[in-house]
Amino acid sequence: MSGIVVHLREDRNGRPVTLRLGPGEWVRFGRGSATVPVDLRLGDEAVSRVAGEIRATDDHWQLSNLSSTHGYLVENPEGAGEYVRVPPRRVGTPIPFEFSRVVLPSRRGAPVCLQVYAPDHVYLDPQAVGASGESRTLMAYNLDQTATYFLVLVALCEPWLRDASPAAVPTTPQVVERLRGHPGCTKLTARAVTSHIDYLAEEKLRIGTPAPDRADRRHGKREAVVALALKFGIVSEEHLTLLPPRTDPGGRAGRA
Repeated sequence: MSGIVVHLREDRNGRPVTLRLGPGEWVRFGRGSATVPVDLRLGDEAVSRVAGEIRATDDHWQLSNLSSTHGYLVENPEGAGEYVRVPPRRVGTPIPFEFSRVVLPSRRGAPVCLQVYAPDHVYLDPQAVGASGESRTLMAYNLDQTATYFLVLVALCEPWLRDASPAAVPTTPQVVERLRGHPGCTKLTARAVTSHIDYLAEEKLRIGTPAPDRADRRHGKREAVVALALKFGIVSEEHLTLLPPRTDPGGRAGRA
């Protein structure tokens, strides 16, 4: 993946906003006004008119806190409480997380949040470690098996892995329900699952979405993600152990 994806669940008009930034591009966020333009307008009185700047680089992204009073947090939702604190007026803080949540203080109880999907963390082929630099090979698909998006991928592939015959790809609500018993997915929403599928399709696995109709496009994207993951062995039966135990219709736990 080259560049980053910045997602705001709701702008001041209640609409979701997703922006893609290539290396060297940047966006500013804040409360803004008619005379103070920003790329992402946040509707909270505690947020500065120009609160901060997100800048993409070749292999990571940087956050500048343009507030003179409030510090910001950048959390790693996939980690064990990892976060970076960016103090007021700090410029160009490098963020090391592949998936981040930028958290701004709010007067409304819940903080204001931005989600940032960063460039892939690049890994060497484990068989090539120790070889000469000229012969080293990079992995084609860099997926973090501890990340929520990988759990979503395994849940999508599960019916095919458990039954060799063709099976329907789970819907987004079915994925939410399947992962509900996982400790890290108790608050997982359908919107979050859709974002993870988009991230897998567009950034991690880099597949196209040719269907013009929105419903067909979403269904086709899920099928394409599953087909590629199974074809190249990105997900296999051994990964089913990552999922919570299944329950039969009577509510009894079944084989994971």
